[in-house]
Amino acid sequence: MKSLFIALILSLAPLARAQEAIKPIPPIGKELPAVDKAELEGAIAHLDKEIRMLRLTLESKPALLALLPDIQIYHNALRYPLIYHEPIDMKSARAALAEADDRLAQLHVGQVKWVNISGPRGYVSRIDKSVQPYVLTIPPTYNPDDKATRHRFDFWCHGRGEDLMELKFIRGKGESAPDHFVVNLYGRYCCANKFAGEIDLLEALEDVKKRYPVDENRLVDIGFSMGGAAAWQFAVHYTDLFAAASPGAGFSEAREFLHIKPEEVEAMKPWQKSLWHLYDCTDSAANIAMLPTVAYAGEIDGQKQASDMMEKAMAAEGLKMERLIGPKTGHKYEPETRKQLDKRLAEICAIGRNPTPDHIRFTTWTLRYNRMFWVELTGLEKHWERARVDALLTSPDAIEVKTANVSSLILDVPATAGKFAPDSKVTITIDGRKLEATSNKERGLHVFAQKTSAGWSIPVDPLMPLHKRHGLQGPIDDAFMDAFLIVKPTGKPENDKTAVWAASECDHAIAHWQKQFRGEAQVEFDTAVTDAEIRDNNLIFFGDPTINKTLAKIADKLPIQWKDGKLIVGDKSFDAAHHMPALIFPNPLNPQRYVVLNSGFTFRDFDYLNNARQTPKLPDYAIIDVDTPVTPKAPGNIVEAGFFDEQWQLRK
Repeated sequence: MKSLFIALILSLAPLARAQEAIKPIPPIGKELPAVDKAELEGAIAHLDKEIRMLRLTLESKPALLALLPDIQIYHNALRYPLIYHEPIDMKSARAALAEADDRLAQLHVGQVKWVNISGPRGYVSRIDKSVQPYVLTIPPTYNPDDKATRHRFDFWCHGRGEDLMELKFIRGKGESAPDHFVVNLYGRYCCANKFAGEIDLLEALEDVKKRYPVDENRLVDIGFSMGGAAAWQFAVHYTDLFAAASPGAGFSEAREFLHIKPEEVEAMKPWQKSLWHLYDCTDSAANIAMLPTVAYAGEIDGQKQASDMMEKAMAAEGLKMERLIGPKTGHKYEPETRKQLDKRLAEICAIGRNPTPDHIRFTTWTLRYNRMFWVELTGLEKHWERARVDALLTSPDAIEVKTANVSSLILDVPATAGKFAPDSKVTITIDGRKLEATSNKERGLHVFAQKTSAGWSIPVDPLMPLHKRHGLQGPIDDAFMDAFLIVKPTGKPENDKTAVWAASECDHAIAHWQKQFRGEAQVEFDTAVTDAEIRDNNLIFFGDPTINKTLAKIADKLPIQWKDGKLIVGDKSFDAAHHMPALIFPNPLNPQRYVVLNSGFTFRDFDYLNNARQTPKLPDYAIIDVDTPVTPKAPGNIVEAGFFDEQWQLRK
């Protein structure tokens, strides 16, 4: 009976999606000739079998088993087009199969030559257990037998490519350099390295550090066009990771780049404007003080606007932008200017990153981005308002910190930095309040400080009730930047209309995760969710407590309640027959993880057409009237929406 109901819901789901035509991204491929399709299906089945056998064979050889993703990337690149009806070039497919077979042969005998030559690599993402590719180019100067020498690594962000699916990406040569490594990031396809695309940077870095001698003080953030936009957001959000940054062209904010009119901005809800702070790099321009950054643009490139906007924002922070302009050049690197850029980046990398600078300037709007070297923010007074920290090591036994909109923080100066004498007393002045701590011989100085109505203090036994913190601060899209599990309902609904909508939104979330973030969402029925899955994942529930049994276990602990046919949101109520909540909240079954109701990532089909539009479209919660059809811009009529407060409660 349950399976019949699910089938009914799926058959009705398209009725809820009265959508206008939008160009499909990625594009839809042409049907392959029968002979080519049969050839490809046979090759994919063979490759799948070989991978499974190798996995068993190499169980006792973990070093070799860890290289299996370098073959799985070929398997995905070939099977995705067939499963999801995407374009595929048979010449490239046959070449990829030959490369995969060669790697299989090498791995079988344990002689893996490909690890020392340029080419595609793969890693398993913690987000969705998918195998994600990157292309590594290795300089001719590299000697794999030299384990002592640490090397510069550039992380290159590619431009927009709506047809840049896995096969085309891994068959590309990527950016290269004569004297250092270049990691060409896939960035989860075509999202300007946002959301899961930015986690791709961190996971690719983690992977190359396991394989090669990386100099962590000579990492460079660089990209062009859409990749320039990515390089800007890495520069302001992951500032302390790099020795240098070089964004080329691209965009650095949404409002001016998209030509949004003042009257359109005026008509927006406050939460809509607040969400721009997540990816508007101009709002965090002060962080460039901590990272040598050399911007590039062609003199007649319309995307010169990105660095123009950043130059203005930096000037407002008392900073001067260093940038190079390609004379009489459009949307590309001018060769001689590119040489100057390469030379300048080499000069910066020769100095390298200082992992423990004496002076820190840091600004943020959310605890998603909460670190700058030895300063870590653990609480804000209010999210989506600017927070600032100015911290200075003033002497061998003192630190002075000035803050705005910060409620708690950690100061973590490692012993290896040699800033304080072992086991010495350190005076810490925060916003004029003098505190005292001890620098430990092994760990260095590690202090948690908290602000209360009485001022700043260092609590002996800090009480940390439920509150917004890094990785648990929202908005809804944040749940899809770590491991998540979609939980589908199996129960019989009381409201057919909302059940049809929820099933349709669930299918949309699964399908579009693959389309836009190039993974396959992990999915489970509500009757089969295990304790391990609750422990390890953000749970994404679709439906309401009448049809989703796991959701029913926590429904009475959520800030939005179903009661007597109503949705109760503080002092407001909505008819549950045609209203559904979308929200994010710490999971009552595991407060270290999120629970999300009735939403995948929140930007939709219309936003795929321009990367600057790929920003969060819902805050922490929303009430959706499903009587209004789904469109390429929204899941229905959003009649109520907002952010929870710092204790995850509805704001009064």
